[in-house]
Amino acid sequence: MSNFLRSAACAAALVVASSAHAAPDVVASIKPLHSLVAAVMQGIAEPGLIVTGSASPHEYSLRPSDAATLQKADLVFWIGPDFEHFLVKPLETLAPTAGAVALERAPGIHLLAPRKGGTFEPDADGDHDDEGPVDGHLFLDPENAKAMVDAIETRLAAADPENAARYHANAAALRIRLDQLIAGVAAELAPVADRSFIVFHDAYHYFEERFGVRAAGSITVEPDVTPGAQRLAAIRAKVQELGATCVFAEPQFHSRLIDTVVDGTAARTGILDPEGTALEPGADLYATLIQGLADNLRDCLASEG
Repeated sequence: MSNFLRSAACAAALVVASSAHAAPDVVASIKPLHSLVAAVMQGIAEPGLIVTGSASPHEYSLRPSDAATLQKADLVFWIGPDFEHFLVKPLETLAPTAGAVALERAPGIHLLAPRKGGTFEPDADGDHDDEGPVDGHLFLDPENAKAMVDAIETRLAAADPENAARYHANAAALRIRLDQLIAGVAAELAPVADRSFIVFHDAYHYFEERFGVRAAGSITVEPDVTPGAQRLAAIRAKVQELGATCVFAEPQFHSRLIDTVVDGTAARTGILDPEGTALEPGADLYATLIQGLADNLRDCLASEG
């Protein structure tokens, strides 16, 4: 065999071997999930992300580049059809052969039902009814994040056994970091657990349950629908009735509504970013997101005015 043919044969063999051991093409729907997947895949490959920048899954429209990303995906991690409704049809039409992993169904996930109304009463809490709707912000409980890491690790190792040991090691290290995060945030928020506050939309139920803080209500039920005057008046009355310490806006929604709610009250204002819209995506985003929520809550709730 000539040197040229021998070189060509070796190159072809290398391409085949490389393809055989390539990591799967993985996509995550939103930044918090992408962060968990990226941490489990660290050192192997970088997952794709659908909802980028400051966009919100509550009002997201799929772009042509997103369609291309889905078409080549082997695995797609998402919360589920209620939370990322915009993905339901595209997963069926653009990624029919991809493994779509709805993490709201992962073993060990604690689900909560959505709270009703703009003001939350003491009986508004409750576990999810199997036949009812799901509050999709389940990723804001780091214990749920640990259960999601288990599911991510299992699916990646099954799809890519060549790298299974690395996935297992990354997931084990991530679970330790999540335990440390839970302990630190719980200690940070304990001194302000008795302070009431109002949020822009009801995204924080899981965070509240995990860390013992309590929102008294939300300005809007649907974040992409502007609340009417009656809702705003009811929330302002709630702020006055409870002496609510803080009212929180969100980066991508209407801050002027917050000014309307706090007008004439002693409440302070702050910002909470439940989906990490202002954060750079990557393996560190999840911890930064949860720590940021804790820091912003503490700073506003503990302030003397």
